[in-house]
Amino acid sequence: MNRKMPVMLLLMLLIFPIQSFAKELIPMGNSIGVQLQMPYVFVSHDVLLESGDWLKQGDRITSLNNKELTDLNTLFQQKDDVELTVEKEGKKRKITVSKDQLAHLRPFLKSETDGIGTLTFIDPDTLEYGALGHQIMDSVLKQPPAFYDGAIFEASISQVKKSVPGHPGYKVSIVDKSLSPLGTVLSNDIYGIFGKWEQPLHQSLHQPLEIIHAEQLKEGKAELLTSINGEKVESFEIKIEKNEGNTFTFHVTDKRLIQQTGGIVQGMSGSPILQDNQFVGAVTHMFVEEPTKGAGILLVEMLKKSPN
Repeated sequence: MNRKMPVMLLLMLLIFPIQSFAKELIPMGNSIGVQLQMPYVFVSHDVLLESGDWLKQGDRITSLNNKELTDLNTLFQQKDDVELTVEKEGKKRKITVSKDQLAHLRPFLKSETDGIGTLTFIDPDTLEYGALGHQIMDSVLKQPPAFYDGAIFEASISQVKKSVPGHPGYKVSIVDKSLSPLGTVLSNDIYGIFGKWEQPLHQSLHQPLEIIHAEQLKEGKAELLTSINGEKVESFEIKIEKNEGNTFTFHVTDKRLIQQTGGIVQGMSGSPILQDNQFVGAVTHMFVEEPTKGAGILLVEMLKKSPN
């Protein structure tokens, strides 16, 4: 995709409801794949049909043979020519697609959006989780997608493309969606996605920690939990530099993390940040021109944006 990079690069997160900021949460740091099922079918790339009609990126296919269409499976189960109702910016048109061409349309249509990010926390009492620290935006629709179902899956990091000034790096992840999901997605909010954790809580997980408040956060040493190799979550040293309300900036000081990733990379959004054995918050952004510098949000602010 040819897009002009902003000075600050928004990464990816996830989140959910919590009843009291005084309670303790489990910091995570695992890489996850996110899948959101949308209630419509839309065109992901321009495609020219046999009739000479175009399906353009962002078009929604709202009905099939005058019946509402909500998923791709219904469309591709058709054995005859079909009539599609296509809508964009309030305008509707009907086009006919032959059964032969219909089979070739699959790569150009989608009814779900996917993403990669980092799991932030699990509430050991309610099994609610939060992740990403910012909202998922669909790359084609250029907006948060409406969805009726969603799930998160375990992701394994196969390699990391390093960040360099002006060119953000990224995690290369393998997500096996044939496995049981880790949890559901119930909300895609401004500060991340939230949902219900559906797997056992293993004893190997980090101990639950108290949540820090803005007045307790100090400039200085802290740690970031994230995965850069396989499924292993590791701790890396950072330095918190400035606290402004419910957000803060930090620098990566861990030499090994800098050597392997260049600092912050796409896919680290949601990585938990701890200080003095307390839960601070999560990574939300990186500075494109200075990839060892990042920004985060306090967990108390993330929790305000949860559904409950």
